[in-house]
Amino acid sequence: MTRFEIGAEDFLLDGQPVRILSGALHYFRIHPDQWRDRITRARELGLNTIETYIPWNAHSPARGEFRTDGILDLGRFLDEVAAQGMQAIVRPGPYICAEWTGGGLPGWLFTAGAGVRRHEPTYLAAIAEYYEAVARIVVPRQVDRGGPVVLVQVENEYGAYGDDKEYLRALVELLRGSGITTPLTTIDQPEPWMLENGSLPDLHKTGSFGSRVTDRLATLRAHQSTGPLMCAEFWDGWFDSWGLHHHTTDPAASARELDHLLAEGASVNLYMLCGGTNFGFTNGANDKGTYVPIVTSYDYDAPLDEAGRPTAKYWAFREVLSRYTDVPESTAPAHTPAPAFSVPLTTVAPLWDVLDLLGPEHLHDHLPTVDELGRFDGFALYRALDDVPAGVLDLAEVRDRAQVFVDREPVAVLGRDLGEHRAVVPRGGRLQVLVEDQGRVNYGPRIGEPKGLIGPARLDAAAGAGVDLDRWAVQPLDLDDVTALTARVRDAAPVDGRLVAGPSFAHATFDTPDPDSDHFLDTTGWGKGVVWVNGFCLGRHWSRAPQRTLFVPAPILRAEGNDILVLVLDTAAPHVAFVEDLALGHTEE
Repeated sequence: MTRFEIGAEDFLLDGQPVRILSGALHYFRIHPDQWRDRITRARELGLNTIETYIPWNAHSPARGEFRTDGILDLGRFLDEVAAQGMQAIVRPGPYICAEWTGGGLPGWLFTAGAGVRRHEPTYLAAIAEYYEAVARIVVPRQVDRGGPVVLVQVENEYGAYGDDKEYLRALVELLRGSGITTPLTTIDQPEPWMLENGSLPDLHKTGSFGSRVTDRLATLRAHQSTGPLMCAEFWDGWFDSWGLHHHTTDPAASARELDHLLAEGASVNLYMLCGGTNFGFTNGANDKGTYVPIVTSYDYDAPLDEAGRPTAKYWAFREVLSRYTDVPESTAPAHTPAPAFSVPLTTVAPLWDVLDLLGPEHLHDHLPTVDELGRFDGFALYRALDDVPAGVLDLAEVRDRAQVFVDREPVAVLGRDLGEHRAVVPRGGRLQVLVEDQGRVNYGPRIGEPKGLIGPARLDAAAGAGVDLDRWAVQPLDLDDVTALTARVRDAAPVDGRLVAGPSFAHATFDTPDPDSDHFLDTTGWGKGVVWVNGFCLGRHWSRAPQRTLFVPAPILRAEGNDILVLVLDTAAPHVAFVEDLALGHTEE
């Protein structure tokens, strides 16, 4: 039986010192048929370990469910790691942050009244169920059973959030009770108070940082006198947010920091090795006084770009790693441009014409959040059951973007990021509001807040007394499977080269000269919306900076007859363009 242990100075594999040289790959951000390629690139970089989070909310969209299909097949991912002779680090949270919607915490936790990230019975009972499901995959793949998993992390940067030691002890007991036998670790930024709050004496502390390596390792050592030093998140880049610039870091500077880290004898996990993509509605958001959603791309300016191709940072890191370990020859293919071509959008259907395919309405005698209806992502259409007079619509809050219509004609757009919650209603009639959840907060005290329209809602009439709007029909838009929707839109009215107005769904088909290559869909001529290719949701696009392309993984393509479905929220140019490379936006320079 293979043993992996934490020694007085080193990690020990069957009693022999080993250094962890790891890279972060989030299986849920990379198409499953591309996992093997990304792991190959990791091995050829000189790494011996792959690290991943587990997103609880993706696996368990409803309590009692634990999905492992497609991109959520954690077992297949770990088996791919093992097949290349590499180790694995698993970080099940339950909170993961990761710029992932809700920080990985399921929305149903909050509707059930759970007190999250603390010792609270409802929360711990749900975690027990979650850990048992995780254990069915991870336990038989632990190193002492012949598998790749050598470390499992408890919580995630907990010291920045709380100091509930009873909670941390409960997580340890639940993990051990589920059959996890590997060493357990915690991670915190190397600030004394965070390291003190975020761990227990019997858990091995690791750090998260990307600069000032010597000082931060010294702080970590001051709070843990024995055991191997490890930077379990070596920040080699950063994430992007809508309305800001594309973040990059200098490859040479990052490589120097990595060299300093390895020269100190520390182990490392590159965060990220390959960031991948926030497919669908999975991006998170930050709110430090202003709500700022994360973009669809999670490129992260990592050593492997969003499409998995080595960057200058990859080769700089490889040279550094070659000083400390044997580095295999590279088999990375030469960088070639993706196919570039354009096809017209051919048909379009107004949202109002396809609502019958998008799920039922729910009637309420109050203004409900979408969380009350059991929906935790995407869009919801609110309809006031009583006609309203002209005046000013006043809501307590919009989460996160609301398009206001009277008799299906647009009258206003309200954005949470600008604090907008009032709209002029220029005439009386039927009031409808299309609300987009732009990503749930993944860090800080606003984690778990409900989405939709936040009441009370009132219409202050232009003449006469105002009215409270208490009677509503709400339809969460079910976009999980767009097969029937695509078929309906395919047979809808022709676009005929005109600008496409929203809210609507537009359709196109295309053939590609190279279905074995990733494609890059250019969104430059479009406003705000969502795109599906062959039923696979690429994610959101927005004319707001910085991102200008959507990544199209080759495995979802076919040579002929590819379907594109576009949810147009405002306007879109009447064509679909593919370009040769990623366009992630302007930088600070």
